[in-house]
Amino acid sequence: MLYKTILFDLDGTITDSGEGIIHSVVYALKKMDLKVPKQTELYSFIGPPLNESFKKMYRLDTQSTEQAVEYYRDYYKEKGMYENRVYKGVTELLEALTKAGCRLYIATSKPEVYAKKILDHFGLASYFKGVYGASLNGERSKKGDVIHYALDEAKITNLKETVMIGDRSHDIEGAKENELASIGVLYGFGDAAELEAAGASIIVKTPREIENIIIKS
Repeated sequence: MLYKTILFDLDGTITDSGEGIIHSVVYALKKMDLKVPKQTELYSFIGPPLNESFKKMYRLDTQSTEQAVEYYRDYYKEKGMYENRVYKGVTELLEALTKAGCRLYIATSKPEVYAKKILDHFGLASYFKGVYGASLNGERSKKGDVIHYALDEAKITNLKETVMIGDRSHDIEGAKENELASIGVLYGFGDAAELEAAGASIIVKTPREIENIIIKS
């Protein structure tokens, strides 16, 4: 087996969360009286830390960024987190990895409390030995910091047998910061150019490919 410990991103890797995230961003932008761009431009909010995305796109100061995030969460915790679906093949992947003896964890830039609720909602929580995410106060939001937190809390020490799986560049870069291999997925919100530029160890198109690489290698 190529890897025994697997860290999964959540948005764009386990679930297609685009609809709920975009609706939440639009709600926040309208509350802030900011221009709502085309939907395709809002895809950049899916995956990276939320405060960074608001700052980057609208050049908000710290106070305005915090207000935008608060509005976002008002919608998200009521509706947005459930405007979501599990990607085809992911449940089967988690089942196969678990049966093969892999240890599975979530490492997400989404606040940890929301990640746990989403996994419970979709009946996936039992597959994971730990769920690690961002803190609500923003002190832990960058993907590298979240991965470090996950490795520390789960007491994962054999980094050569550990891999990070995600769909965006920050997943790959966060893995590299923590000396982990990475698998970039193309069924999420990133593309091959983004994942290659970030330095993904392996790039796959489907959940089944992940299973073949990890279990059958």
